[in-house]
Amino acid sequence: MKKQKTMTFICSSCGHEEPKWLGRCPECGEWNTLIETALAGVVKGRLAGSGGQSVPLASVSAEEGSRISSGIGELDRVLGGGIMRRSTILVGGEPGIGKSTLLLQVAAAAKTKGRILYVSGEESAGQVKMRANRLGIQGDRIEIFCSGRLEDIMAILEAVKPVIIMVDSAQTLHTDEAGIVPGTVNQMKYGAHELISWVKEHDAALFLVAHVTKEGIIAGPKTLEHMVDTVLYFEQNDGDSRFLRAAKNRFGSVDEIGIFTMGERGLTIKEDPSRLFLVRREGALPPGIATAAVLEGSRTLLVEIQALTIPAKGAMSRVFSDCIDSARVSRVAAILEKHLNLRLSDHDLYVNVAGGIRIAEVGVELALGCALYSARIGSALPVKTAIAGELSLAGEVRAVKRLPGRIKTSRSLGFEHFLGPLPDTQEHQMDGVMAVKDIKSVITLLFT
Repeated sequence: MKKQKTMTFICSSCGHEEPKWLGRCPECGEWNTLIETALAGVVKGRLAGSGGQSVPLASVSAEEGSRISSGIGELDRVLGGGIMRRSTILVGGEPGIGKSTLLLQVAAAAKTKGRILYVSGEESAGQVKMRANRLGIQGDRIEIFCSGRLEDIMAILEAVKPVIIMVDSAQTLHTDEAGIVPGTVNQMKYGAHELISWVKEHDAALFLVAHVTKEGIIAGPKTLEHMVDTVLYFEQNDGDSRFLRAAKNRFGSVDEIGIFTMGERGLTIKEDPSRLFLVRREGALPPGIATAAVLEGSRTLLVEIQALTIPAKGAMSRVFSDCIDSARVSRVAAILEKHLNLRLSDHDLYVNVAGGIRIAEVGVELALGCALYSARIGSALPVKTAIAGELSLAGEVRAVKRLPGRIKTSRSLGFEHFLGPLPDTQEHQMDGVMAVKDIKSVITLLFT
């Protein structure tokens, strides 16, 4: 009788599996990374197909009302209404941006009567307590456990039975069953899988903190993002503002954004984010400045677009833009050059957004085009004018979503004029609204 196989070799770099040891991993090409590992099915004593049965979809009840309020309105907005039970939330961000602070504040403010377990593999209990004191958190219902060993964490979970688990961070999880080297791809995948399985079986929720690479993406295997239900990215500008975005959300929209301010008492919600990205000026605007009314999820923000054009220093022009995609800037510049005969191909283009917020919504394109045109000819746009619209390659100004809401927000902030695409039936019903059909009519209205 053939002997049952109990061991395999797994690459500690990419997670590739081989039946026997090789000097070089055939998947990623790294040398001496294949580590002998016990097969999960043998270690756990489970055989494929040994239990479980299917149920008709019609007999399954939807888990309505199974959310837990985090106690922080901006986080609930990004999550789609609160923390979903039996879900896993992966939080990534640069070092020192406030990931641990956010989780500790959520642990203190969550609207639940159950216990909350905060697992730290990077700090001691005393260090966590020092941060809690600085934030003014009492933490009577918060349990602290400082270890990254998976077996110890699972034992604590069975003893405490928490409603919310917070693990800081996923890179510190390790177990002997996944290899002898901690922090590897296989360690992260194995540890995350065990924790996710536990919360789904016990009607709890899991927060996983993840490190990021120098490119700003979550470090480790991409499989980790597929395993979780929600992926949140914590970002910051040059000041104290913090932006929380969802890159993936199975239970809500990925268009929402949470805006916070970091201070001595931790993260606080920005009460009026509409004014956060506007620069107060008296008198005329400088050339290259335009105000865009853009959508971020369910709310409208007015942001200042700043553009600068200078003759190219080399044989080829370049685009420098961190807050707006460089490809979008190049496309808008090409539209201006084609339909307005404005020479931009021999100029370097610099684009910035006041406040450092990243804008991905198409409604920013018309304001971006106006800012580039203003910077190139050295003439300023009219004051108190908000702009929204999408530009087509034919130079047309296309309609954007929720235009009445953009107009209402701009007027509430003191803007007297609004320029954007509107149906002819509404053009004469709204004072101060300038309806445009193409980029040529926009320039005629603004600069003549």
